[in-house]
Amino acid sequence: MRRVLLVLLALFALSGQRDPVLVPEVSQHKVELRQGFTGTELLLFGAVLPPPGQGVGEEYDIVVVLKGPTQAIRLREKDQIGGIWMNADAMDFRSAPSYFAVASNRPIGQIVDDRTAAIFEFGTGFIQLSPSGTSDPDEVARFRDGLVDLKLRQGLYEENFSGVELREGVLYQARLNLPSSVHAGTYTAETFALSRGRVVASAIAEVEVEKVGFERFVETAALYWGWLYGLVAIFLSVAMGWLAGRLFALI
Repeated sequence: MRRVLLVLLALFALSGQRDPVLVPEVSQHKVELRQGFTGTELLLFGAVLPPPGQGVGEEYDIVVVLKGPTQAIRLREKDQIGGIWMNADAMDFRSAPSYFAVASNRPIGQIVDDRTAAIFEFGTGFIQLSPSGTSDPDEVARFRDGLVDLKLRQGLYEENFSGVELREGVLYQARLNLPSSVHAGTYTAETFALSRGRVVASAIAEVEVEKVGFERFVETAALYWGWLYGLVAIFLSVAMGWLAGRLFALI
């Protein structure tokens, strides 16, 4: 009897639901980093299911945000001192995403206001980087812009405000590139459905990026057997130096 009541309550809750439901999917949930990896393309696709009793007809905007694991970064600013370019000021960011990409079916400014965009990080200009060490907003903005520009040039940050394709008002798809320099870890792909400037549904899919083969062995050795890894590295350096010296002596 208790199970029947629970089922009836669930059906009642679903029947009263007025917001759509997102059903997301990713072309691959696991990416292997091995020797010769040149990057890959992820296809994020899915459907927007309208509320029960409401037919297809409501037009939704779709925004997809793919983020890699966060990392602490120290950004240094170079300055010319006495005719020589040297490291000058620096700033630490406690939780900068190692990878960040956003795609939408039209420009973000036409979908939501800046406040909503900042809440959900709809663009590189709204990434929450958690700077530390200073309270000067101008300095924070300067270093923040420098970090974003650096990541954009490295291909680790990406924006494509026409990168989501919508079909029949229900189906969507977006293609995002993972470069060869991506970090291993768990990547979260969060999809948002918006209507009239409001987020009405969201869903998350995960992608595991893992090192395999020799690269994984080197990473594991450096992490768990640091002293042995260091000795082997020193031995290899000495051996290569000695071998190079012998080869040049024979020439």
